[in-house]
Amino acid sequence: MSTILSLAAELASGRTTSEELTERALARIADPGGEGARTFTRVDREGALKAAQASDLLRAAGVVPSPLAGIPVSVKDLFDLAGQPTPAGSVVLKDAPPAAKDAPVVARLRAAGAVIVGRTNMTEFAFSGLGVNPHHGTPGNPFDRTRIPGGSSSGAAVSVADGMAVAAVGSDTGGSVRIPSAFCGLVGLKPTQARVPRDGALPLSWTLDTVGPLARSVACCAIMDAVMAGGAPAVPEALDLAGLRIAVPTTVVLDGMDDTVSAAFERALEALSMAGARVVEIDLATLAAIPKANAKGGFASPEAYAWHRELLARSGDRYDPRVSVRILRGQEQSAADYIELTRLRASLMAEAEAATRAFDALAMPTVPVVPPRLKELEDDAEYARINMLVLRNPSLWNFLDRPAVSLPMATGGLPAGLMLVGKRGHDKNLLRVARAVEPAVA
Repeated sequence: MSTILSLAAELASGRTTSEELTERALARIADPGGEGARTFTRVDREGALKAAQASDLLRAAGVVPSPLAGIPVSVKDLFDLAGQPTPAGSVVLKDAPPAAKDAPVVARLRAAGAVIVGRTNMTEFAFSGLGVNPHHGTPGNPFDRTRIPGGSSSGAAVSVADGMAVAAVGSDTGGSVRIPSAFCGLVGLKPTQARVPRDGALPLSWTLDTVGPLARSVACCAIMDAVMAGGAPAVPEALDLAGLRIAVPTTVVLDGMDDTVSAAFERALEALSMAGARVVEIDLATLAAIPKANAKGGFASPEAYAWHRELLARSGDRYDPRVSVRILRGQEQSAADYIELTRLRASLMAEAEAATRAFDALAMPTVPVVPPRLKELEDDAEYARINMLVLRNPSLWNFLDRPAVSLPMATGGLPAGLMLVGKRGHDKNLLRVARAVEPAVA
């Protein structure tokens, strides 16, 4: 398994070059038997190779800005890349004016030496957790091509899992980094919202949107996150598992688990306990209050409607109807409803913080089921039901603005994710916990 640090070591020793890594990634994208055509909406072959060659020349001169130097990285289609439109997985904006400059997260990655190979496919306008896109096709899950990759950062996950990139930039409004990571056997990180700038990213919900990485290890995600947050690309030291206080909420998040996820979660908790972690179940009533608070559409629908309403009026017939119907729900919410929701959110955040203060992390399945088959989503009602089930656990922590990371859990078959949730603003400590837990549950 190639990680950022393992490839950085190979580059440092001269066993490979950035140009070789980039050529390899581009070959995977171009493979007619692979998923490249459905994974990327745009590939910048020429720009990537020029950046790789420049990275190799800088390295030869002793200039290595970070462990990301020379590493191929993909970027979700809703981030601005200078000189390109930002269509966000849609055909409606494919001819939009090109971005004048890179989004700050992209600019920071380039400054760190990352090689941007292209823009990855996504659910149109990021409004679904399943990853289905009727405009560009849906990339097949790397474990079973008949199954979905998860979304909305579908192409981001498949690009990493299939070796088309070493790491990917995604966005997460209700699980859009963590769901595809869980479904594709990767690590995905949703930071506390204020940690990483969202400028230059087409919004879904200003209240809930976050920017996070998908990669093969916690260390990879830590490096990506640090660079995107404008910090030094250091990997936090793992904490000692012995004595860690891990709470398992029994409210909402354990409902409806399938046999594979249930067995994997039980084994993961047992492994943590055997390693000396103190794992306790808690009743966290706040989690049951959140779906009730969101009953009128939550934040995403009205905030998306505010952004999309003029575009919908002009080109609504060109939207994926499964996306437009969710955006149009925003019309139904009054200003008073929205204000009440904002006030209730602040109260629930404080309530959850007080109830979980004694723990180093909370643990639960990222998603309660393994990746569904594409054919299971043909019926609109079933699509809506599965979408809400998949979004359920991760979206709770966007609402509460808590950092959360999804780790692969050993299943012996289809992939499943273990989600760890930290304290708001304590992202580095969550990464230290995740580094300790990662090898124990893999």
